[in-house]
Amino acid sequence: HVQLVESGGGSVQGGGSLRLSCVVSGTLYNSYCMGWFRQAPGKRREGVAAIDSDSKSTYADSVKGRFTISKDNAKNTLYLQMNSLKPEDTAMYYCAADLIPRSWCVVTATGDYPDFGYWGQGTQVTVS
Repeated sequence: HVQLVESGGGSVQGGGSLRLSCVVSGTLYNSYCMGWFRQAPGKRREGVAAIDSDSKSTYADSVKGRFTISKDNAKNTLYLQMNSLKPEDTAMYYCAADLIPRSWCVVTATGDYPDFGYWGQGTQVTVS
């Protein structure tokens, strides 16, 4: 049984930074594709970043150069470092994981992503 628990959300002024964390349990963590996603009220859920089992990462254009996805295998934890935050980054942020082949473990420039089977409960990020 896979469980993901996010933390680190909050309220910040524009230009500020936050780091989100996602602790993963109950799975072969190192072999999973993992990602961060967000959903603002009235909008579709979009992919923010993904990282494959070889730690190759991809990003949506909307966050490229500002956000960094990483993972600490020893702690079974996924991170999202968010810098230069903008009001349009306000959303509920979710982490997700699944056994997705490396070639498919991507977030496209427009925020599309493959199907993930395991999701966390979300953490709210508000930028004013």
